[in-house]
This record gives sequence, structure tokens and C-alpha cells, in this order.
Amino acid sequence: MSAFVVVHPPASGGGRRVSVHGETLGTAYGLTDLIEYLARAGLDIATVDLYDESVIEWQGGNHLVWGRAAE
Repeated sequence: MSAFVVVHPPASGGGRRVSVHGETLGTAYGLTDLIEYLARAGLDIATVDLYDESVIEWQGGNHLVWGRAAE
């Protein structure tokens, strides 16, 4: 089973697109933004494990990567 939350690779201008079940929720510039999007999507942020690959797929870097993609 694949993750239903995807944090996409960093954009050239910074930030990362966040999608849930294929629907884009917005661009996150850090964990605070990501947590807000997850809460809006109805996830219980008190119990979501940001490192659980069955829940969140981190593309192009982990939770520490929010800036520009490496060139």
C-alpha cells in the first residue's frame, strides 16, 4: 500500500507541494505548514508519525529539506 500523503520535491523557488490522495492541498515551507495541511485533511496530527512511510511519502528529501532543490 502506498502513502496517501505525498510531500513533493522542493520547488525551484522553495517550498514543497503537499497532496493527499492525489489532491494538492498547497505548498508547505516547513513542518508547521505541513501539519496545518494534514489537520485540514482530517488527520489527527497528535498521532501522525511523520516518518511512517505508509502515511507520508517524502520525495526529493526528508523533513529537513524545504528550500531549493539541489542543482
